[in-house]
Amino acid sequence: MAKPKFGVFLPFYAFPEKEPAKKFEQLKNVVLECERLGYDSVWLDDHLMFKEWAILESWTTLSALAALTSKIRLGTMVTSIAHHNPALLAKAAASLDVISNGRLEFGVGAGCQTGEHVAYGFGFPAISVRVERLSEALEVLTRLWTQQKASFNGKYYALKEAVCEPKPLQKPHPPITVGGSGNQTLKVTAKYADRFDFGYLPMEQHKQKLETLKKCCKASNRDFETIEKTCWPAGQILVAQNQKDLDAKISKFKPAATPIDEFKKDTLAGTSDECRRRFEEYRKIGVSYFMLFFPDLPSTDGLGLFSEAVAKRLA
Repeated sequence: MAKPKFGVFLPFYAFPEKEPAKKFEQLKNVVLECERLGYDSVWLDDHLMFKEWAILESWTTLSALAALTSKIRLGTMVTSIAHHNPALLAKAAASLDVISNGRLEFGVGAGCQTGEHVAYGFGFPAISVRVERLSEALEVLTRLWTQQKASFNGKYYALKEAVCEPKPLQKPHPPITVGGSGNQTLKVTAKYADRFDFGYLPMEQHKQKLETLKKCCKASNRDFETIEKTCWPAGQILVAQNQKDLDAKISKFKPAATPIDEFKKDTLAGTSDECRRRFEEYRKIGVSYFMLFFPDLPSTDGLGLFSEAVAKRLA
């Protein structure tokens, strides 16, 4: 069984600092600590607006982080294809892969937030249209990354002997993670993805989606085993050394009006031993890549404890 890898999700809402320069400083410090602790990757969300929040654009931010780090991999969880012309995105991604010395993780999806798409003028058509665009976009991206001159004539996008140089350092291209668990999206995942991202699903639903993806792979003549198995073991993780510390963390992060049973449906709240047991359940069904979100960010306490007491012992 492959050695487990751990990616850390760093969404805009984990950094409530309003002053942009201070927000980036917080983010930079967390990323550098993730690298020091030995995490495989960090992932930024690709959002443009949410109410009055100050949000740093993800690809610009990843470029800055690439220059500040040397080992940790850098990804988007996930880029909305509706925000980007795929040919220009292919060029930006190839450049970032070169700048980072081959550390890009390319996460992409069909888009999910209606408000920002409409506000920025991108529109937000039916999911069937968005997934169709995603499929075409991935064809454009992979052609530009792998062909000397790329041509394509689709319903939404077109290329005519387009040259993308320099090519990405990673061959044949940076790993593609397709986000989403809908049946239409899973067909795209089966065709293009090196890794899937269902978001957090309870174990039984996760297994059901794996079976659906396996069927999609068969229909596309794709070997299901060539897609890396990933999961979010919970929507968020609260890990503590003992029950007393855990109770204190739950008291701090559980909304007062939320019953504890409801809170634990989406939160993995446990001692390090309890957390390891949850991860081992997913290891038994072949998961080798885990996505993690720690609600105590931008504090690095949860990151540090998880690395020492859970990740290293699982490895």
